[in-house]
Amino acid sequence: MWLGPAPGAQIAAADRAQADLARLRRLRGLSRPALAALIGGESAKARAYIESAARVGVTAAQLRLGQMCLDGVDGGRDEVRAMAWFRLAAKAGDPMGLNMVGRGCELGWGGPVEPETAARWYRRAAEAGSAWGAYNLANLHFIGRGVAQNLEACVNWLRRGVALAEHGQALNLLARCREEGWGTGRDPEEAFDLYRRSARTGYFRGRFNYATLLYSKGQTALALDEFAGALADAPMLTRGCMLAIVRACGDHALDDLARRFADRESKEAS
Repeated sequence: MWLGPAPGAQIAAADRAQADLARLRRLRGLSRPALAALIGGESAKARAYIESAARVGVTAAQLRLGQMCLDGVDGGRDEVRAMAWFRLAAKAGDPMGLNMVGRGCELGWGGPVEPETAARWYRRAAEAGSAWGAYNLANLHFIGRGVAQNLEACVNWLRRGVALAEHGQALNLLARCREEGWGTGRDPEEAFDLYRRSARTGYFRGRFNYATLLYSKGQTALALDEFAGALADAPMLTRGCMLAIVRACGDHALDDLARRFADRESKEAS
């Protein structure tokens, strides 16, 4: 009795392998920047090449394909398939792959929520050089999820993440710790510099906190620019909280800024 795949499936698999081979020949002829541009380019045009590269072990393509599955590109959101691609990248030791598996375990992508397992993946990611892994592990220590709440450990992992890259979220949380003395000594000057660096990455919370300090120092013009940038990039729910803080300053220029964003939100909602 025949126990293998049906002949039709064999033909489809052979056709796919042949198409993969043709695409991979083209990929091999590309320079590294051109390959990165193709894998990171418009998904509708690049998907076939991304899939071919992912199937032969190109971790950047596996990560992109996993993200496409999460985003529901060319179909519904598929968390199980996304995690399968992330796990392949992680198996190859890719730092972002390790981090994304941790993220899936923390949020329950296609499976149970497992913060303890997530912490282990984040640690592996951080040790492999992922600033995101270091930040995510620090955040778990900050809130005491999956690991014991430990603000000193949080600060240590944040510093590791910042050493790996100018990571906006890590810089902002480290700044808050230095501002408040959480898990470390208070240092307002370093906190100000860390918020500035976070703002330069474009992270909206970093920009808002930096703007708040600029305003407190009387640098209103600079603060207005940073407030405007933070409000423009913030999600709507967070923007509402930010607008309330801006209005509470009692400054005419800030009131005008808040009014403009409130009017824009009203138009978006209608």
